[in-house]
Amino acid sequence: MNHLNIIKLCVGAESVEDLEQWQRENRARWAAGTAEHITRMWPKRADEVLAGGSLYWVIKGILLCRQRILALEPRRGSDGIDRCAIVLDAEVVRTEAAARRPFQGWRYLDPKESPPDLPKLRARDDVLPPEMARALAEIGLR
Repeated sequence: MNHLNIIKLCVGAESVEDLEQWQRENRARWAAGTAEHITRMWPKRADEVLAGGSLYWVIKGILLCRQRILALEPRRGSDGIDRCAIVLDAEVVRTEAAARRPFQGWRYLDPKESPPDLPKLRARDDVLPPEMARALAEIGLR
């Protein structure tokens, strides 16, 4: 079975470092080595997502990183509504930058349309200002 990725806006984060910091601050809430993202909708194509998919994060209009999806688990909110916890590997993997238009919720992302991971040696390159990274991504240079 081929895998399928998910793409999601990382609302409130200004950078990959913001995402990593937020997850470090909240790691006591999750199982060791994991992070979670709670969403309202359960993926209908869960089997494909769980066959090796990742959650790709869009930060300030640029797809910049991903986390491997480990599981999908039910969570009931304090409002009594059932939701889906996307359980992620705690490792945040940097990817080549790719500009993305805003959208609501999450979407499926075909692996053929997913940007490649950055080589480990480039994962901590100096961070470009968001406007410059977006411009380079739009013309396919980053």
